[in-house]
Amino acid sequence: MRLRSLSALVCCLVAMMITGCGEETPSAQTPQRSMSSVAQVKDLMPGVTDATQVDDTQVSLQTVALQEKNPFQRRFPIPEAPFAKKSGKVEWLNTEPLTLKKLRGKFVVLDFWTYCCINCHHILPVLKKLEEKYPNEIVVIGVHSAKFDEEKNTENIRDAILRHDIRHPVVNDHDHYLWNFFGVNSWPTLTVIDPEGYFVAINRGEIDFESLDGFFKNCIPYYEKAKLLDKTPVEFELEIYEEEPTPLKYPGKVLADTENNLLYITDSSHNRIVVSDLDGNVQEIIGSGKVGREDGNYASASFDHPQGLALNGDTLYVADVENHMIRKVDLATKTVSTIAGLGRQASFQESFPGVTATKQTGPWFGNPQKTPINSPWALWVHEENLYIAMAGPHQIWIMPLDESRIGPYAGNAREDIVDGPLLPNQPLGMGASSFAQPSGLTSDGEYIYVADSEGSSIRGVPFDKTKSVFTVVGTNDLPRGRLFTFGDVDGKKDDVLLQHVLGVHYDAGKIYITDTYNNKVKVVDAKTGETLTVAGSGDPGISDEGVGEFDEPSGITKLGNTLYIADTNNHLVRTIDLATKKVGTMSFKGLEPVETE
Repeated sequence: MRLRSLSALVCCLVAMMITGCGEETPSAQTPQRSMSSVAQVKDLMPGVTDATQVDDTQVSLQTVALQEKNPFQRRFPIPEAPFAKKSGKVEWLNTEPLTLKKLRGKFVVLDFWTYCCINCHHILPVLKKLEEKYPNEIVVIGVHSAKFDEEKNTENIRDAILRHDIRHPVVNDHDHYLWNFFGVNSWPTLTVIDPEGYFVAINRGEIDFESLDGFFKNCIPYYEKAKLLDKTPVEFELEIYEEEPTPLKYPGKVLADTENNLLYITDSSHNRIVVSDLDGNVQEIIGSGKVGREDGNYASASFDHPQGLALNGDTLYVADVENHMIRKVDLATKTVSTIAGLGRQASFQESFPGVTATKQTGPWFGNPQKTPINSPWALWVHEENLYIAMAGPHQIWIMPLDESRIGPYAGNAREDIVDGPLLPNQPLGMGASSFAQPSGLTSDGEYIYVADSEGSSIRGVPFDKTKSVFTVVGTNDLPRGRLFTFGDVDGKKDDVLLQHVLGVHYDAGKIYITDTYNNKVKVVDAKTGETLTVAGSGDPGISDEGVGEFDEPSGITKLGNTLYIADTNNHLVRTIDLATKKVGTMSFKGLEPVETE
């Protein structure tokens, strides 16, 4: 997706290649395109009387220069109606209810997001830096416009706020009123309202801090000089103030060490890895708990929301998601080192390392120590290679265990559910496989099975490069709406519907999965695709009775006849005895919460 701007309104935020999620109306049925066209803007903005006022084209950042007059050529008034909302009650988080009138004198940035979306995750640290630099000039409001049904629940949004440490107001736009009012068509989208209450700019997709900062550095001086800027500090009642500490905090993945009867758990929001025996006796804690990317011994090393794990002998590999790095834990020497990634998110253009103006064809590999990567989420070791679910560019990557090179193994970096050859002939090329935010990996030795979360699908990726990617269960066969077709249906392959699957574990012809947004654990026949529920009522909750209740279960592993599940929003590790179908809850001895600032 391209950066776009309403040039008659605005200055552009930046003209560059950027990425966004789901360029379709959020619907589980038949989505329709909702582009912010001239006619629509005229309809939505009562102040627009002439459709020719709006020209939806790219404009350079230099359009906004420091000047005596207002830097925006066209501004459109925003009524209070969007925040009062005509139907139903608007639910606010991290604040008492707000109105635009209360925010006069501030720039208001509306961040349209949904908590499943990796691109939305990427923009959060950008907005945090913006808030830190302009604490009294800018107010960010997260407008949560859900893609999946599960994401419409206010309590789930609260969990997402706490999981990502969001410290600005958030409104639950559960019926997409604000989404439609502003003509939004993809996540994330930023809209800017100036201190006088006028809509002045829109940016679709990701944007870097430098571009966003440059926009405001050029806009703010006019409002300061005109005495239209109110720099009175504002404070909000943050959800974090009410948060109760728990031994685990939003655990993401769990991995069984079958040889030593141990569990490795990514205690993601505590930024550490917990090692426990099967009785819950904590053996080791890897990481200080502080956000960072320091290498060193267990006590001094630091992570930033780690997720996927892979074990190879005395080596534990860690997908350090928000650091955009792969970390290696030497279990013998009890030390952590960085083996891939630069500590920054790779750009969209860097989804294919080594591409230049004169070199477009593969293979696409780079030096792991010099190549940026983008949100590695899950890992798998096969023979002499580490396979990586690279959620950011929607690809599967590969790195030999000798750490000699790193690059894409499958996926053309187009977010979709498309079967076909592993890689395209050229970056973004058609006729090859596409994934949609891969978030879990497992294998039977012949194929890697992928939890393709945004597509609510399970995909198969061959180790034999002459074979093609295929879909075990999912919506790849639909002519359109593949990313927006989901549900909770068991049965034969063609009938199955899932909702944002995050975890997979293969065993003896079966793929055990966490059907995350359905709050269930299911089992999929790897050959036929037939799918059945193992546990979970479907309602979010916590109960060991009957079929049990879970709250967005994520990671899954198996040891003996027991499944172990990272029950993310419950801050627990749950168990399922496959012989009796009995659901249980682990209790960890000697595990204390990490103190937060």
